[in-house]
Amino acid sequence: MTLRSKFTGAVSGIALSCVAVAAQAETLFWSTQAKPVEEAQAMREQVLSGFADGVDYQPNDGGPWITRLNAELQAGSGSIGVLGALHGDYSAMDPATLVDLSDLGAMSSSDTFNNLAKLGTDQMQYIPWMQASYIMAANKEALQYLPEGADIDALSYDQLIAWAANVQEATGEAKFGFPAGPDGLKHRFFQGYLYPSYTNGVVRTFASDEAVVAWEKFAELWSHTNPASTNFSFMQEQLLSGDAWIVFDHTSRLAGAFNERPDDFVAFPAPAGPSGRGFMPVLAGVAIPSTAPDMDAAKALVSYMLKPETQIATLRATSFFPVVDVELPDDLPPSVQAAGAAVAKMSGAADANPGLLPAGLGDKGGDFNRVFVDTFERIILGGQDIRMVLDDQKGTLAGIMEETGAPCWAPDAPSDGACPVE
Repeated sequence: MTLRSKFTGAVSGIALSCVAVAAQAETLFWSTQAKPVEEAQAMREQVLSGFADGVDYQPNDGGPWITRLNAELQAGSGSIGVLGALHGDYSAMDPATLVDLSDLGAMSSSDTFNNLAKLGTDQMQYIPWMQASYIMAANKEALQYLPEGADIDALSYDQLIAWAANVQEATGEAKFGFPAGPDGLKHRFFQGYLYPSYTNGVVRTFASDEAVVAWEKFAELWSHTNPASTNFSFMQEQLLSGDAWIVFDHTSRLAGAFNERPDDFVAFPAPAGPSGRGFMPVLAGVAIPSTAPDMDAAKALVSYMLKPETQIATLRATSFFPVVDVELPDDLPPSVQAAGAAVAKMSGAADANPGLLPAGLGDKGGDFNRVFVDTFERIILGGQDIRMVLDDQKGTLAGIMEETGAPCWAPDAPSDGACPVE
């Protein structure tokens, strides 16, 4: 054998080896979600192990996640195959850097989520992957006092107020419970539920006439609320003690009641107002960057993440709920089964109107939340005039938005630059 033939043979062998390695390469799943060690391991072993072509699941904090992604996008090539992140992460990106996934069969069963995933375009910029949220819960003792003709899975705010009033009249006690304590998530109720339901916005509509009506309605509800709610932070405790029969809270803060006494309580969607059924989804999605090295493998992985069995495995691994219609297994904890059904009904409702988590505020997120807490304390606890308070707080909110330059998020209409307080 000549030196040339030996060299040619060696090169051929190397080429074949490279082809073999390339064929066996795992798809890099670069995610901001499921970061804790236990969740990441569960993702690898319980969720992604069933993907035939192999996955390298690498979760990271938001900073490193976007830094590496931007570096690959700027270089025009990279190793990231699939992205996993919250809606807010994607909404801050240029849609042109993400592959159009409209041709995939995998879609959320929620038209609301699918529309959000278009990021203002006519293309699927990401595919909804998993969700968490806040819901309502009630002691079954309260069900007998529902207003005539009311559907617990499709309540209006007026019906919720009437229900709370009926319970108070029958028992002599105000038994609506609200997480208004120091560690309660009251600000999320105003941002994601009350405001979207009455004003179809959060920032633009903060001081609108519709916002005045929203606060008037909440004041009505507050008149039937356990006055000790200013000390309530985790509503599972009040459900178990009987201090509250009807409550609002995050799914994780209701879990204890459903797991301890699953037969005593029922979970259901948040109520609707004139602008729809406002709710705050913590929505995560999967996307493909334009620099993905193997587009077919990446698309196959995205489709795999939306399979019902994968969605259930993801629920077990992360406690995030499915975005597709699935039959939840009987061996899931009672809290997961109850909350999962309520979240699915809420996000899939025809009048669903998601109020997304605030985005782009940086270290001013706390100040933003404080505006809504202060407004609540002045109007509801202090009895101050609603119009006066909103006009006063409007300036504070506008200052935060202008300082951060944060653009509007749903349900507010998009903005060029800082979201205006109109």
